[in-house]
Amino acid sequence: MSERDTFSFIVGGRAGAGVKKAGSVASNLFASMKRYVFQMDDYQSLIRGGHNFVATSTSLRPILSHYMRADLLVALDARSVRAHREDVREDAVLVYNSDEVEEGDLPDGVDAIGVAMKEAAKEYPNPELRLGLAGPTALAACIGLSRDDLAELIEREYKRDLEANQAFADAVYDAVSEKAGGRFELEEGDEERPMLTGNEAIALGACAAGLDVYFAYPMTPASTILHFLAKHGKKLGVTAMQPESEIAVANMAVGAAAVGARAMVGTSGGGFALMEEAFSLAGMAEVPFLGVLSSRPGPSTGVPTYTEQADLHFALHPGQGDIPRVVASPGTVEEAYILAAEMLALVWEFQAQGVLLTEKHLSESRVTAAIDLDSAAEVSPVMHEDGEYKRYVSAENGVSPLLFPPSEELINWTSYEHDESGFTTEEAGEIAAMHDKRNRKTEAMKERLKGMRAVNRHGDGGQVIFTYGSTTMSVLEALKARGLEATVVQPVYLKPFPVWELDEYSGANPIVVEQSSTGQFATLLRYELGVEPSKVITKYDGRPFEPDDLAAELEKAIG
Repeated sequence: MSERDTFSFIVGGRAGAGVKKAGSVASNLFASMKRYVFQMDDYQSLIRGGHNFVATSTSLRPILSHYMRADLLVALDARSVRAHREDVREDAVLVYNSDEVEEGDLPDGVDAIGVAMKEAAKEYPNPELRLGLAGPTALAACIGLSRDDLAELIEREYKRDLEANQAFADAVYDAVSEKAGGRFELEEGDEERPMLTGNEAIALGACAAGLDVYFAYPMTPASTILHFLAKHGKKLGVTAMQPESEIAVANMAVGAAAVGARAMVGTSGGGFALMEEAFSLAGMAEVPFLGVLSSRPGPSTGVPTYTEQADLHFALHPGQGDIPRVVASPGTVEEAYILAAEMLALVWEFQAQGVLLTEKHLSESRVTAAIDLDSAAEVSPVMHEDGEYKRYVSAENGVSPLLFPPSEELINWTSYEHDESGFTTEEAGEIAAMHDKRNRKTEAMKERLKGMRAVNRHGDGGQVIFTYGSTTMSVLEALKARGLEATVVQPVYLKPFPVWELDEYSGANPIVVEQSSTGQFATLLRYELGVEPSKVITKYDGRPFEPDDLAAELEKAIG
């Protein structure tokens, strides 16, 4: 290994060649060595063809991003070599499919090992899919795993058609071991940790808080929340449902909550746009509503399988009219677990409407995570106890007690402006009184957030860097990569904005790092804090920040 304290592995090939599986197997192998892992999947919106790759980085220390400068690159086709020519380090090893790659395509100064992968795979059924097995096999050879260890790995990870898999892997292993066997020595860590994606952490956090039902129509990059809860729902005590559209999703969530079921929905920007009418309904009816908005580049269909933070302004202002919204964005997978539980608890405590805002980079990246399962908040709504029930009775904090069927009391939930009993009204005094009642929830939520962790601070260097969401991981890893000192300020809650914790920065000229072309987060900071950034570093090509590249930009900005 080189001076860098991380090891990076990239495997690339066509969709349908088992690339994602190969990356996951590599990550599992690193995790079994008790090392920290960060896995980033890059894939096009195609079932077959195109170019997919997985970048997995590992270290003995906590690692918060993948690195694109690979120590080992396995290219299953010619396009992968061309796409990643600049993504290999000087001392890297490149294992390539010699049946497709010409020597003229190979980068200079790299130890390149050609393996006739396609020819070897033809001897077995489903040869195209079997190509992906070359990725973890080459990795096993380069880090010095024995053939017996490799056999155990394949038996664990590639159980179907095991005999053919073993034979194909042996051929690749022998070819790579001859020239690069044991090239990279990876030390074992001190503790084995589970691996989770951000979406899995969100699902588990919501379940820990008391989630009853999850509604979603598949939309990348939020879809895997639905997949995870559909697969594990019985064990977790949650029902996962896929209605016919995002409109149906949101309306069913409103209906479920109105009878006492703790509901959550998930989608991306285009789907959430369709949910706005139901979001407004929930605002008037004071129905607890939590939506997970996992951003991708937009507008409209955008780029479905990539990442961006351009839904920030949209997430802060969904629905029409004055609604007491709460919006938060997790910066790590561990925080995604905690925040999903907190947000579900908050929307039920205040009968408010909430958005858990994240991005593909956190939703789908798979990392070793140390989650404290007991750290999750629990839903504890204010319930009616005795006497005459008025659904919207006035309260100091704006929160009226709840009551659900099969009570014999009259329970009115309505989308029309109403009086305390829930009967429709157009009387001026009653309209204003209900506005005041709902608005008091915002002030009450601010007081509640003052007792919570609404802002994270990392480091204590002189330069202040503001960021939020998954970009926090990129910034922290970039600082580590270059040994830079700074104070990283990450607002976790974005609405109500925690100005009470950030007033000290009102006169600062921070660096702002975000993934939107127009600097939406910088605009929010100007509006809420009156700060004028000294530099806004943006990236909006659908790819997350790469630590080495971001470190170079930060170094120039810090001066």
